[in-house]
Amino acid sequence: MNSVILSTTARLLLPLIVILALFVFNRGHNEPGGGFIGGLLAAIAFTLVEKSAGVEYARKVLYFRPLSIAAFGLGCTLVGGLWGGIKYGYFLKGVWPFITKLADGSKSGLPVGSILLFDFGVFLVVLGGVLGILFTLEEVVASETDLEDS
Repeated sequence: MNSVILSTTARLLLPLIVILALFVFNRGHNEPGGGFIGGLLAAIAFTLVEKSAGVEYARKVLYFRPLSIAAFGLGCTLVGGLWGGIKYGYFLKGVWPFITKLADGSKSGLPVGSILLFDFGVFLVVLGGVLGILFTLEEVVASETDLEDS
């Protein structure tokens, strides 16, 4: 598509939608949202770029191959799940290495642990999987259109 308005809008909206996706991902531990919804939002941002400028430009903006992103995300989810299994004997058990219990029973520290790693992996699997499917379908449709035109 060669719409100047769509191309300009897509380039302006890409960082805003990615920031929104990261916000939804971050708040997903306590409220609705998380890795799945955040990954879908990020995929929508790159889909908008792909629809406005084409698959090649969207791949260039994404920088990494979609299936590599999904594979790395799958690794993150496995590590996040196995971490609790190794430490406590239960797969997907939450591990919080930076939180300490104080003498009065309260907790202090940085709330980063295996659950965040697992959720980040889900974010990447959804982003890579959706974009991998979308880019492949767009390339197949473009090649079939080229064959029909000749």
